[in-house]
Amino acid sequence: MKRKASAIWNGGLKDGKGSLSSTSGILKDTAYSFATRFGDRPGTNPEELIAAAHAGCFSMALSAILGESGVTPESIRTTATVAIEKQGEGFAITESRLEVRAKVPGINEAKFMEAADKAKEGCPVSKVLNAKITMDAKLE
Repeated sequence: MKRKASAIWNGGLKDGKGSLSSTSGILKDTAYSFATRFGDRPGTNPEELIAAAHAGCFSMALSAILGESGVTPESIRTTATVAIEKQGEGFAITESRLEVRAKVPGINEAKFMEAADKAKEGCPVSKVLNAKITMDAKLE
């Protein structure tokens, strides 16, 4: 299985603009720019998309692991916060912090944390990120 997305960039770094598209069509000429990435202008950016991918991947992985244990989550809400920091002459993604809130009938805290840790390590997006990945998971 392979997934594709593409980017087009026109102009210089600070005054240029770009667009992102994916073969599924969910992203279609979605605008991004220096201001949406490093400033406060509304719009998307690569780090936001990585955060969305990490949150979605983790939530599905946790659901699968819980299912293997014989329990079905009522809900899993995950927020991923991706940090981008200046390092030397450039920038690097240095962390992805997962904040997880789950309602899972029939599971105790220890089993939930075991499943959450396994999902954090095993989700394909976690594996591709070469950054510190931290998590705050709570059973509600």
